[in-house]
Amino acid sequence: MPRDVDLFVIGGGSGGVRAARVAAEHGARVAIAEDRRWGGTCVIRGCVPKKLLVYASEVSRALADARGNGWTFGAPSFDWSALRDGKDREIARLSRAYVDRLRAAGVRIHEARARLVDAHAVEVGGERVTAEHVIVATGGAPTRPLVGEWITSDDAFDLRALPKTIAILGAGYIGVEFAHVFAGLGVAVTLVSRNQQVLRGFDPDVQEEVERGLVAHGVTIVRGDDTTHVDAELHMAAIGREPATAGLGLAELGVALDARGAIVVDEWSRTTVPNIYAVGDCTARVLLTPVAIREGHAVADTLFGHRPTPIVHHGIPTAVFAQPPAASVGLTEPVARIAGHELRVFRARFKPMRYALSGRDERVMMKLVVDAPSDRVLGLHVVGVDAPEIVQAAAIAVTMGATKADFDRTFALHPTTAEELVLLR
Repeated sequence: MPRDVDLFVIGGGSGGVRAARVAAEHGARVAIAEDRRWGGTCVIRGCVPKKLLVYASEVSRALADARGNGWTFGAPSFDWSALRDGKDREIARLSRAYVDRLRAAGVRIHEARARLVDAHAVEVGGERVTAEHVIVATGGAPTRPLVGEWITSDDAFDLRALPKTIAILGAGYIGVEFAHVFAGLGVAVTLVSRNQQVLRGFDPDVQEEVERGLVAHGVTIVRGDDTTHVDAELHMAAIGREPATAGLGLAELGVALDARGAIVVDEWSRTTVPNIYAVGDCTARVLLTPVAIREGHAVADTLFGHRPTPIVHHGIPTAVFAQPPAASVGLTEPVARIAGHELRVFRARFKPMRYALSGRDERVMMKLVVDAPSDRVLGLHVVGVDAPEIVQAAAIAVTMGATKADFDRTFALHPTTAEELVLLR
């Protein structure tokens, strides 16, 4: 029986939009549905608005440093509403750009909620659309504690006014980044870490350095599992995100879900129903936007591009936009040891030239985790200004299997922070 479309994508975030656009560019007939704003978590309530707030909050540090570099100026002031409204304009522009690119590729757009009614049929906006293949890319939603009044990171972007004090529960990516954002904008911040260290899962040297940065920025860190005992004007939960899979008709069709409601998929992003695929945060594999984009692109190439492309979640660089930021690629030292590697570990911690005149007491930390027998670099970990930019470039070498000798024979680019990568001894 002929279908209305070759591919129907449920969800207009980064992974879904990439899958729809690439499939259409391969010549497939494609439809996509989104019942909220186009762009998903990353564009609307995640990476993009968060980075805009990070940039704004860093200005207070730059102003403080400027005086040591000879600048004089009057007392600065900050207008939250101006930042919030500017952020909203940029998000609206990006959201429109997503739709424009889909339309330019010939994708049929539905601005309505969609749900599966059988393996080859989607109900959307009162219409039934049949499809040869379906991709679910509905993302996730922030986890809210069951007791108490909380905001989440979604809410933090749209506050009517900044609080004077805030307590943040959770010291992962989101908690650490928002702690710095609020502190940089003049809010007194208490960060409640549910573990002994911040940034669970990162290399211990990264955890230690990031915690130093938080304390230096005036953030109070306490250990526990609750912020309600912290006297603060506002309490924010940053304790993770849950897959947004409810009400899609998945379980009724036999699509397997795990205990959290995440869609179970194989390396092809294929669910237990052969023509239904899932990409991005709704699968709870790796909750990073570039991963969702790569997954969506791979499915489109596999189905319509004559390029079968499985996904291997290995060697993924990641960054935390703390102040200073942290970035990593590859194995941490503990994980490498548990895996049985005999290691050589190279570390450096130094004050960057950037702060020679300002007097800021901030260090850069660089670490290479190297397999001793093969000399291969297993992991790279950096904390300091420009760490994400440094690690993104160096990740090419690490994922290609570069050795410590490869790093050593590379000439230094002086004077830079990154040159320490090729000078570690």
